[in-house]
Amino acid sequence: MTAQKALAFVAYGSQDEKVARIIVDAVARANALPTPIHFEPWVFAGTPGSPLASPILSRIEESTLVVADITYLNLNVIYEIGFAIGRTRRVFLIRDKGTVGDKLHATEAGIFDTLNYFEYTSVDDLKHRLTSHIEMTPLPLRQTVDPKAPIYIIEPPTRDAAAALVTSRSKKAGYRYRSFNPLEDVRLSATDAIRQVACSAGVIISFQRDDVAGAFVHHIRSMFVAGLTHGMGKPLLALAPIDYESPLDIRDSVKSFRHPSDISDHIATFCPDVNNYTQQIDPPPIETGGLLQTLAMGDPTAENEMTTLANYYLRTDQYLRAVRGEVNLVVGRKGSGKTALFIEVRDKIRADKRNVVVDLKPEGYQLLKLKEDFLSFLTEGTRQHLVTAFWEYLLLLEVAYKLLEKERNTYKFNHELFDLYLDLENTYKVANFSTEGDFSERLSALSNRIAEQYRATYGDAPGRKLSAQEVTQLLYAHDIRRLTERVSVFLKRRQAVWILFDNLDKGWSTQGLDVVDATVLRCLIDAGRKLEQHMEKLGHTVHCIVFVRNDVYEHLMQSSADYGKEMRVTLDWTDADLLKELMRLRLVSNLDAKAATMTFPQIWSTVCDSHVRGEDSSNYVVARSLMRPRNVLKIFNHSRGFATNFNHAKIEQDDIDKGIGAFSQDLVIELDRELADVFPATRDLLYHFIDSPCEMSRAFLASRLKEANISESDFDRVIDFLLYHGVLGVRSEGTDYFIYDVHYDIKPLKIRVVRAGPSVIFVVNPAFWSAFGIVESRTETRE
Repeated sequence: MTAQKALAFVAYGSQDEKVARIIVDAVARANALPTPIHFEPWVFAGTPGSPLASPILSRIEESTLVVADITYLNLNVIYEIGFAIGRTRRVFLIRDKGTVGDKLHATEAGIFDTLNYFEYTSVDDLKHRLTSHIEMTPLPLRQTVDPKAPIYIIEPPTRDAAAALVTSRSKKAGYRYRSFNPLEDVRLSATDAIRQVACSAGVIISFQRDDVAGAFVHHIRSMFVAGLTHGMGKPLLALAPIDYESPLDIRDSVKSFRHPSDISDHIATFCPDVNNYTQQIDPPPIETGGLLQTLAMGDPTAENEMTTLANYYLRTDQYLRAVRGEVNLVVGRKGSGKTALFIEVRDKIRADKRNVVVDLKPEGYQLLKLKEDFLSFLTEGTRQHLVTAFWEYLLLLEVAYKLLEKERNTYKFNHELFDLYLDLENTYKVANFSTEGDFSERLSALSNRIAEQYRATYGDAPGRKLSAQEVTQLLYAHDIRRLTERVSVFLKRRQAVWILFDNLDKGWSTQGLDVVDATVLRCLIDAGRKLEQHMEKLGHTVHCIVFVRNDVYEHLMQSSADYGKEMRVTLDWTDADLLKELMRLRLVSNLDAKAATMTFPQIWSTVCDSHVRGEDSSNYVVARSLMRPRNVLKIFNHSRGFATNFNHAKIEQDDIDKGIGAFSQDLVIELDRELADVFPATRDLLYHFIDSPCEMSRAFLASRLKEANISESDFDRVIDFLLYHGVLGVRSEGTDYFIYDVHYDIKPLKIRVVRAGPSVIFVVNPAFWSAFGIVESRTETRE
């Protein structure tokens, strides 16, 4: 290697000798040519005796370019990719086109197709590409730490006590966090991961045992983020069960735990590192680019933008009705903005210190455990009585907890409050009741105590009936009357109590709810109403609002018709202009004061090409979003990521196409999982629409369902699912109708299907065309 040649580090796994040989030979041939780059291969065997991380990281530091093969996803190679990006080295990804390898896992993980990669077909093909022009400009990093939410967490796919403890202990340490949650976002884009790590002062990842469902894909994401974190020089907490063998490159950084409680000690050690990082006198230099590179449009997941959401939140009529206390249910589809509304209502109400805001977001697995442990053994009448009493008890406890928490640091200096506080505290803190941790931990402790006491007293015989006295003995660890009296006395100093309940349906499968799930929700609503009425009699104002998915609410209405009379708002997005206004507010927040007076087209043209194949680009994006705010943001962020990767000054047509392609893949994976939850036999059904026409007859659609081994008796239910989720629409009198065109009521679509009979035409939503490989001109509807 001559002194003038730049170094390119080449990383690849050793799983496939054929692939490894192609890379070695291509590198040797490229190095034999008079090019300005010298390629240095490094094979990752992934076995004991392999090189440790130090010399590898040193060579990456010395390199201008890092070439990494992702035909097979070696976890060490993935870590090196993240590390190189974090060290502002240009990364060039390659994979063997003729080898399946880990392509399915890569698609599910979501990182690599948002970075782009080159597929080679032979030694010469790879040699030619390596010796052709490769863009050397690294991806821009905007390292501005978010002081209000400094921690970023990669959450595991299987939510258990250990995972819950990570988040609860982070909050207890006083740190808000942002996270990637696979229940909310099925794939992690590289652009989002880079942005999230760059604005963090600490990152937490965790490993799960290899036999846990989804563990390998989770480890792919975790290793990429770990590499980014170390590359940017930020504190990392990597957790793993004691018997998990961690990848070599990160093994020295992993903290093992034998019991979930061990995690508390690791987080206690990690928190000072986070604090030290945020207090650095000389923080890492901030890499800036043009407007597109520095643009902050917010996060598609509302939980990750709690500290910034108020800057650009679109205050709709639904929001205004909620803050006025006119509703007790907020209903919306996944991605429609329920959590964003939850956050904004909460922050608006608690800005008035006279209010008490009890915001509750349980973990789905805790309620599932409660259901499995004893609710399914009870008769329907007993179940309703017990669950309603359970919610009333829990809500009262949480109001008491919040009152004590708000005055914890002030009661000692207020003689009027001192005795009231101690009286309430002594009533609240009793034996056999845990007051530690956050709401999730308290709910878990309460559920476990009740479940254990139930099993010890009644066993697991089905059809058990309990008397009112038995329910009282099973549930209560407190003197309820005394606790209510103490809370009431305390509330005389307050204006109103707001109880906001979200996440109840997290983990419930779409349209897969059973009678117990419906009972849990129905009883929560009843308990909230009873608490409101009881407190009103005592002279207090209490508002209880529950946030639920559309399909959950519809299931509730089917089982209890009177629930259609609930005071509710529905987050239906049917107006494209309203979604554009949502984007305008976010764009304006990045610009100077003059931008506030600009129209959406004026602002949009500063960041994006105006048209895509003759269609207005903003309309093009909205038309492929299923009319949901989260999806609009996902498409924009994906597209912006591709534009940034290629150093484009604006988002160009090709960037939008690639962004929609990545988003389309997200949709297919997400809905395929939901469909499989409802109909296990239909797993991978959506993939059978690949290479289909964009419009199809009933016969053609039936042939696709048969190809996927769907029973004819299930055809109507599966088609309803596809219509309900917007995968398919119905053409009627020359107009295409999707679920959002009929205000999310599936009945008009079904009527149009029945009315058209055998001649009905189903149309595939443009949001899925890219993932299905559909070309608009293909409108063949033959059987």
